[in-house]
Amino acid sequence: MITLGIETSCDETSVALLRDEEVLANLVYSQVDLHARYGGVVPEVASRDHLRKLPPLVEEALRGAGLGFQDIQLIGVTRGPGLVGPLLVGLSYAKGLAVALGIPLVGVNHLEAHIFAHRLAHPEAEPPLLALIVSGGHTSLVHVAKWGSYREVGATRDDAAGEALDKFGRLLGLSYPAGPAIDELAKRGDPQAVPFPRPMIDSGLDFSFAGLKTAAVYFLRGHPHAKREDLCAAYLEAVVDVLAEKALRAAKQLEVRKIAVVGGVAANRRLRQVLPARTEERGLKVYFPPLELCTDNAAMVAACALYRHRELREESPLCLPAAPNLPLGV
Repeated sequence: MITLGIETSCDETSVALLRDEEVLANLVYSQVDLHARYGGVVPEVASRDHLRKLPPLVEEALRGAGLGFQDIQLIGVTRGPGLVGPLLVGLSYAKGLAVALGIPLVGVNHLEAHIFAHRLAHPEAEPPLLALIVSGGHTSLVHVAKWGSYREVGATRDDAAGEALDKFGRLLGLSYPAGPAIDELAKRGDPQAVPFPRPMIDSGLDFSFAGLKTAAVYFLRGHPHAKREDLCAAYLEAVVDVLAEKALRAAKQLEVRKIAVVGGVAANRRLRQVLPARTEERGLKVYFPPLELCTDNAAMVAACALYRHRELREESPLCLPAAPNLPLGV
């Protein structure tokens, strides 16, 4: 089956084509340069750029895969969570194309799609497993008992991990998004140089990063000439420590032996170093997707849609609304 995937939940326009679960094309157009001047995503700007870029990107993906519109048999599109304007652009295009081609449409939960990035990359690592979803907008721990069955066991109470990195980067004058720049600077810094707190590290499975950001604000006020490399290394170490400790605690409580790390922050160099070392000590296995499947992409959307259509017999109605606050499992 040829599945077209469409992802427009935030500031990446992405289109993918899958033949069954083989990725034929996975194109991602980033709007980072558009939003960098504002220090964050402007929904109206994002929506207009999705509208401009999506149709030619679909055509480019088809050309690259050697396919035509008539070859598409299923369309998967992100319906939420995300920014409502960008979601509507992708959803409206997908509905129109489904009507024109007379093929089924499946609306996909963006968070479930991230979990399917793991399935694409590591099909051998089947559930049960723990998914650590870490991105600019989401940080959560999800028990995946089987594909299509999810239970959130921990979530952020305020800032997501990626959001905490972006806000810290703004304090340092780094461009948006700050995660990659912080990662790069941290390579040359001392992670022990600043005793940043690890909020809620010893309590439960929920996350909180707002206090870490506040601690950084006060430290910078008192130490305006501290080395940026040390600041980045210490701040990143605090974030990674919390993520790793919570994931290990959840895996132990749930009695699972596999941890899948997905989302944009899964591309972080330090997280990819620390978590495998700590899981190996405990006899657990941790899995990271390749970098191209960490950030928002349509291949994971297509894979999720294919599973839900083929295995669960799902097909979405054309009245399917965008759901900016869509919870996982809906």
